[in-house]
Amino acid sequence: MTRVLVTGGSGFLGTSVVAGLAASDSVECVVSADIRTPGPGVRQPGVLYERVDVTDAADLPALLRRHQIDTVVHLASIVNPGQSTTVAQEFAVDVGGSRAVFAACVEADVSRVVVSSSGAAYGYHSDNPEWITESDPLRGNDDFPYSRHKRMVEEMLAELRETAPQLTQTIFRIGTILGPGVKNQITALWDSRRVLTIAGAESPFVFICVDDVVRAMVRAATGGPSGIFNVAGDGKLTAKEIAHALGKKQLVLPAWVLAAALWIGHVLRLTPHGPAQVKFLRYRPVLDNTALKESFGFTPLRTSREAFEGYIEARPRH
Repeated sequence: MTRVLVTGGSGFLGTSVVAGLAASDSVECVVSADIRTPGPGVRQPGVLYERVDVTDAADLPALLRRHQIDTVVHLASIVNPGQSTTVAQEFAVDVGGSRAVFAACVEADVSRVVVSSSGAAYGYHSDNPEWITESDPLRGNDDFPYSRHKRMVEEMLAELRETAPQLTQTIFRIGTILGPGVKNQITALWDSRRVLTIAGAESPFVFICVDDVVRAMVRAATGGPSGIFNVAGDGKLTAKEIAHALGKKQLVLPAWVLAAALWIGHVLRLTPHGPAQVKFLRYRPVLDNTALKESFGFTPLRTSREAFEGYIEARPRH
């Protein structure tokens, strides 16, 4: 029987993963660790809730020992920074917090860590292959903090595989997660009257339903294979296909026009996004999920298109 601690347990993905683990017959104990207090109706029967700040995690090894944790699911990161969030704050959580969690795992003799990485670790580059596999290099983007930080965390994990091989790792490079009530910088692109598109770029997305991510996380935490796996539904959707599914027209802008507008908006503090976001829209890493299906033994129930259609159906209710 597995005893699991989830960092970022009160976030959008964390609450679903905690619920999935709590419902598993293979899990004896679930500890949800987060700096945030769980919202109303979020608490799960039998789950232990602990206040943990990953940027100040000196007490985390003792917490892991006290609950006899053998598996840590590390989800804590800043995915959607607010207008007042600084890059230093993002780094402190994404990179510094991950370092503290991994060090605590080693110190407390945790046997397995499951990490939510991202396709962003590959980076947004003009020469990205049409379909990216786990053997492609992690290049990140130095001018896009989230992408850079995910790459740095994975570099940290690669070092740990050499220095602490007793800590088994399952790393998920996840595509865009969709589910009821999700709101982030990607879904914000679809809230306007027109869908923003970069001229000359298809900007394909791969999507994954939150329920599929939870199922993969639970499998990883309860004896599933270790390794590194892209997590995405089959297929992809272009910006044109997304606009059509939403019943909206496209707003097609040259890359330089959008970059200039973002630069002005960022300087005037009208948006937290800068010109680097143009690459985020223009050069999407499109994740190949072959290893997830063949090596990890997990096939998402929904394709990218079905995950997106499910998101659209749920929107009026949220």
